[in-house]
Amino acid sequence: MKLRLSVRATNLENVAGFGKGTSDPFAVVTVLDNESDAVPQILGKTEVIKNNLDPDWVKTFTFEYELGIPKHLIIKVVDEVRKEDNTPMGTAIFEVGSILGRKGNAKAKKLKNGGVVFAKLVDAEEYCGTFSFQLSGVDLTNTEGMFRKSDPFVQFKRREYGNSGSEWNVVYKSSTVKDNLSPDWEADEVELSVLSPENLDEDIYLEVFDYESDGNHILMGEITTSVNALMEAAEGGYGITLTKEGEEAGTLVVHAASVSGREEPEEEEAPEEEPEEESEVPTIPTRAPTFTQYLHGGCEINLCVAIDFTGSNGNPREEGTLHYFNPDGAHNDYEKAIVAIGGILADYDTDCKMPVWGFGAKLDGELCQFFQCGKAPEVEGVDGVLDAYHETFSSGLVMSGPTDVTEVISTAAAFAKSAHSYAMEDGKQKYSILLVLTDGSVADMDATMEAISACSDAPLSIVMLGIGDEDFGDMHALDEGDGDLDIVQFVEFNEHKDSPNSLTKATLAEIPNQLVNFFTRNDIMPNAPMEMPEEEIVVEPEEEEEEEIDLSAGFTIPPRSY
Repeated sequence: MKLRLSVRATNLENVAGFGKGTSDPFAVVTVLDNESDAVPQILGKTEVIKNNLDPDWVKTFTFEYELGIPKHLIIKVVDEVRKEDNTPMGTAIFEVGSILGRKGNAKAKKLKNGGVVFAKLVDAEEYCGTFSFQLSGVDLTNTEGMFRKSDPFVQFKRREYGNSGSEWNVVYKSSTVKDNLSPDWEADEVELSVLSPENLDEDIYLEVFDYESDGNHILMGEITTSVNALMEAAEGGYGITLTKEGEEAGTLVVHAASVSGREEPEEEEAPEEEPEEESEVPTIPTRAPTFTQYLHGGCEINLCVAIDFTGSNGNPREEGTLHYFNPDGAHNDYEKAIVAIGGILADYDTDCKMPVWGFGAKLDGELCQFFQCGKAPEVEGVDGVLDAYHETFSSGLVMSGPTDVTEVISTAAAFAKSAHSYAMEDGKQKYSILLVLTDGSVADMDATMEAISACSDAPLSIVMLGIGDEDFGDMHALDEGDGDLDIVQFVEFNEHKDSPNSLTKATLAEIPNQLVNFFTRNDIMPNAPMEMPEEEIVVEPEEEEEEEIDLSAGFTIPPRSY
């Protein structure tokens, strides 16, 4: 998927120095994959905003992201200093998934030097195309008095909607033309994805300002227009009247305006027989929604974890068995899978509550193919999953068999449907993922296939991870669903044992399409994008060093940092 990052900051520390005014901040954005040999990629830098400790930068940054591959955004804020070295103002680091999982796809972080950086991600919507234009002003109203002339620049604003209503956000700024009331601005272009992605008649708020070095720019004139209106003005050769406080404030001339690279919807073929009544409002095919659009609309992802406690895993007291807990704190393969996959998916669930289930063991002498792990029906985060996993070995269970996941699958489907139903009643959306960790092939393949088929209409993806050295040939047959009803992904852990990134990429690769397929085949479109007011965005503190933890020995699970 392709994402677009926008950045702003508030309450920055002034580092200009005594008697040198206020800092002129810009931001440099770097992206870094979570690999030991990864090379940082500089996406670019924003424009400089003069004399401003609360910069809202217009420039955005586009990059590729794949669910399951941890990727970090490094945002360095710098004060531009002419004829001297620029002065650092602070650095914030964000994990991409942690931003996507927050309401409004926005997250904030404090800087050690003072101030807060806000990062927001949206779908880049690369299909939208580009709007190219060239503008001039004629007889603009002067705001500088009798002996000077204004220094005009143009900016576009787009209306964005959220839970607290709508607001106009700046998405484009032109260069400044000095000392000129009839300026010719340079030809420029802006991507439609940030200006008017769905409808070329969507309102655009166009403003002309007189540039002031202290950052307090003065409005010269304004008009509400649209991409289509600007193109019509260019084609018709007429000017657009600007106003200020109800009075005429000069003319905007559109010398050129065009759209390129936009994929227009294909027209439907006319039916052979004319319908009796023609619809007054024609149906226009629309582009299929994306995974990111569902996230931007507030869709949450629930994780359910199911763990295999069959006897074929070996005695957990013996070193080398699959459930063995190493006294030095090293994770076994079950723990590694929980940390890697759970760590990614936990970002997409705002309350981070998830159920942990077991199968394949006897409790009180009775074989159970579904039971609760830990003391609570749901636990919090990856740490809670690991604690529930550990606690199960103190519950008096007897590891048994055979491997039967049918009850786990049917329970997960019911859980997913219930969560989705309650969310829809509240105007929200929820999707669930069942992570099944098992050491062997299921005992009854036909019954398992039947259980999967029975829940193929649920808002559920099933990720099955084979742990250990067994022959999992039969298990791959579970990963052969048909089209939109393919909800299972089977992966052998050992093929990705030495690379957590490879593991999460393989196990989560199909989740975005499965989620979109469920919602679209049920005619459920993404909710309107959530725009979180600044005061409602949780501001995280700067990174702190982790404390050292002394690990104990023996089979008793030692305390450890996850």
